[in-house]
Formats: sequence, structure tokens, C-alpha cells
Amino acid sequence: MTDSQLIREIKDGNVELYSELMRRYQRKILAFIFHMLKSAKLELMAEDLCSETFYKAYRSLHSFREMDASFSTWLYTIARNTVLSELRKGKSANVSLDEAGFEPLASAEAAPEQQLLRNERMAMVRDAINNLPEKQRSALILREYDQLDYQEIANILGQTVSSVKSLLFRARASVKTQLEPYFGQMPMSEPFERMNT
Repeated sequence: MTDSQLIREIKDGNVELYSELMRRYQRKILAFIFHMLKSAKLELMAEDLCSETFYKAYRSLHSFREMDASFSTWLYTIARNTVLSELRKGKSANVSLDEAGFEPLASAEAAPEQQLLRNERMAMVRDAINNLPEKQRSALILREYDQLDYQEIANILGQTVSSVKSLLFRARASVKTQLEPYFGQMPMSEPFERMNT
């Protein structure tokens, strides 16, 4: 079943199907929330905020309209607003991408020194991303990690497509500038390509 079919069924009273929507999006939403949190040692808060996001989405599902946005875009927007609301309350400290569980998987063939260098590079990229302002960080995460298109990111962040492109340009430039002392001159996309090598 597509998201649209599931939503129609849920609205018609088959509420048990909501667990299928949760299964489809829970990992991505949890990862997005981890990325958004800039706090230390609050992994349980991320799980709580993920649960809260799905609860809010369920409560508001009757008002969801596909003509306005896709379900995933709508859900990311709820997640973002939930995290921002929590951060405004001042209850959050910083969670780095490292602590969020985004660790590289070691290749069986990788030499230990190569793996060590790769892990160090990835840690530097994560630190550079964590140093970005919230909107730049969110836009970059949604684009580079979640592979969303510009329009979806614009809808989630409440920005225009041109503003999203500008946020991404500034975010990439900032990450590149932060990493230049370690990697020298590099194309603006290279730090993110290094994440996948």
C-alpha cells in the first residue's frame, strides 16, 4: 500500500495501519531528530521526541491534505517543529552526530590505519556540520543524509526553494572552510563524498 492508501484507510477507521506508517518512517525521523539536537547525552530525549512526533501526526492525521504536501514532508515538518519547541524550552544540551549513532561501518578489507583515517575524517565532517546554524544544518542534513529534493526541504523548513539553495550553499561553504586546514583545497561537495568512501 502507498502512504496515501494507508492514510485513507486510517481515516476510515483502520487505525492499526498507523503502525505501518511508523515502521516506514521511524528510522529516518529518529535520525533527523538526532541530527537536529545539539545536545550531549540526550539520546533518550530524541526517542521521546520521535514518539511525540508520531503522536502529533496521528492526532492531526484527519487534517493532513495530500495536495499541500507529501506525508513524509508533513512528518518531517512536525518533527522539526517538535524539536525546535523543545530546544526553546531550554531543556536540551548538545548531541553530536557521533553520539547520535552515525558511525561508519568498517570494511572487512580496510586496513586499520585506513579505517582510522576515515573515522577521523568523518568525525571532522560531523563536527563541522554540528557547528552550523540550525537552518543551515537542517537543510544540509535533509539534502545530504536524507536525499530530499529542494522543494521538500523548502516545505519542511518553511522557506522558498531559492532560500534553501542559499542555505545549502552557505552550509557547504562553511563546512569546506572549517575542513580546509585538514584537507587543503577541495571542491565544495568533496567533504560529503568523503563520508561515503
